[in-house]
Amino acid sequence: MLRFIVERVFSALLTLLGASLIAFIVLRAVPTNPARLIAGPFATDEVIGQVEAALGLNKPLYIQYADYIVGFVRGDWGFSYSAGQPVLQQIGQRLPASAELALYAFLFAFIGAIFLTVFSVFARSRWLDRLLRGSAFVFVGVPPFWIALLFLIVFSENLGWFPGPVGRGDAPPVVVTGLYSIDFLLGGDVSGFFGALHYLALPSVTLALGSLGYLIRLLRANLLDTANEPFVTVLHAKGVRGLVIAFGHVLPNAFLPTLTAGGLILAQLLGGSVLVERIYTWPGVGGLVIDGILRQDYAVVQAFILLSALIYIVVNFLIDILYGVVDPRVRRS
Repeated sequence: MLRFIVERVFSALLTLLGASLIAFIVLRAVPTNPARLIAGPFATDEVIGQVEAALGLNKPLYIQYADYIVGFVRGDWGFSYSAGQPVLQQIGQRLPASAELALYAFLFAFIGAIFLTVFSVFARSRWLDRLLRGSAFVFVGVPPFWIALLFLIVFSENLGWFPGPVGRGDAPPVVVTGLYSIDFLLGGDVSGFFGALHYLALPSVTLALGSLGYLIRLLRANLLDTANEPFVTVLHAKGVRGLVIAFGHVLPNAFLPTLTAGGLILAQLLGGSVLVERIYTWPGVGGLVIDGILRQDYAVVQAFILLSALIYIVVNFLIDILYGVVDPRVRRS
């Protein structure tokens, strides 16, 4: 098991190094001089040269990359000239909002997929199965930003059931974790907790629908394969109740492939909610990276790319380890 973990750690480090190199090369290929942007449009060449020297932009590219990697390991992810503060500090301020949004979207997608799919498969209703498959196809195919706009028009503007694009609300709790819903609970404020859920509802469901559709399709196929196994027939013959068979025997055996997909979906939700956050004015990392692109603040963009890669790598690593614990065949291989 130790060798298995060491191999996965080594593979994760190589992947992160490759992602950092690609991000570094791509952003250096953009025809924009950060020193000129920082110095201003009326700066002389001498001033621009001084800024380049201060930023290390006059060094060879391989030295710049080495300096960046060393800084990344030390926690120096660059400096945002547009915000006037370190990029890592900006990310730290906004990451809890993105994490909370991704967490609730993941819970909605994962739990919803399990119950909808199990009910559809074991209810043996043809129309219900067709409805579920059609809905999953629509959820996967429709862009999240279109769903976000539709939800705002219908549920916020017309019906008034949910708040509009106003972020997380204007009455934050005492910050402990940065996740408002949890912080309200830790402070004993139940009404604040439900208020936080009220603001989370539309953006989290918007973000979750695509993942819900994908998980429904994947879990349905796995459940149907497992439900046709001989041991299920034996359980039915012994008079075991349908719900016990579904949740106690079929679902656990069909769960491993879904576990992998679920972990990767969580990583995607953490790093890929840029447009949804922007539309709902959610104060997460997504809005930060869009502002970085619009202001040509490439230190922010580069840090976001590395953060997304790091999230994927960590989640994938944890899935590999969990697979090795749950399935001895993976560990032996």
